[in-house]
Amino acid sequence: MDQISLTANGLRFRCQLDGPEGAPWLVFSNSLLTDLSLWDAQVEALSGRFRILRYDQRGHGSTEVPEGPANFDQLASDAEALMAQVGAERATFIGVSMGAATGLLLASRAPGRVAALIASDGQVGTAPGGAEAWQERIDTVEKEGMEAIVEPTLRRWFSPSSLDAGNRAIPRVRGMISGTPQGGFVACARALQSYDLRAVLPQLAQPVLLVAGATDGVMPQTMRRMAEEIPKARFVEIPDAGHLPCIEQPVAFNEAIFGFLVEQAGG
Repeated sequence: MDQISLTANGLRFRCQLDGPEGAPWLVFSNSLLTDLSLWDAQVEALSGRFRILRYDQRGHGSTEVPEGPANFDQLASDAEALMAQVGAERATFIGVSMGAATGLLLASRAPGRVAALIASDGQVGTAPGGAEAWQERIDTVEKEGMEAIVEPTLRRWFSPSSLDAGNRAIPRVRGMISGTPQGGFVACARALQSYDLRAVLPQLAQPVLLVAGATDGVMPQTMRRMAEEIPKARFVEIPDAGHLPCIEQPVAFNEAIFGFLVEQAGG
């Protein structure tokens, strides 16, 4: 396990490398309000077979906060630049939420670099009414600070059963949300507030696995529709999981992605 700092597009990024050199590459990309530790359970399960790059998206974790709003052109460019620097010439890209949209755009723009894509709980554009909802959250944070959105976000993200039972991931995610730099949240919330990647879906030539938590609102239906528009896509739903199945139900999530990864790695 090697934590490194790399510069891409004028920002310093915290990155982590795991797994043996020479193994097939995986690249993990986090959601809004989380950091690279979101993927600990996946790295633990997969680092014996794969070379893994994960990184804190701009303005998140220990990566520098950008000046001004972010957009998905920048987020995809960040990922591609980091991959190039560590020698990940061709990789399976795995992203959740904001990271999923990052992966969709990167896969369409750099098909030679992205061999396959796993997109979890992400969509291809801002939902109707989404711009207003994001603006409300931005206003709340700018007036009251990050703590004001911690508990509402947890209630949106986790399944009712996990909230009732006190899933052990909840304190970890709470810490990630409260620890996100305010400027980083606002910058990336602006990217989510107005984007449209619908034209990307039919262009994707790579194998794609779409994953959604069963209780993540309309996300399962949304991602099923996405799978119908991507030539080589299939969809898996994770029971008893909300917006971050990779950390809420890591065993089920790992089972869902493992067969796909082994298939893409040639067995």
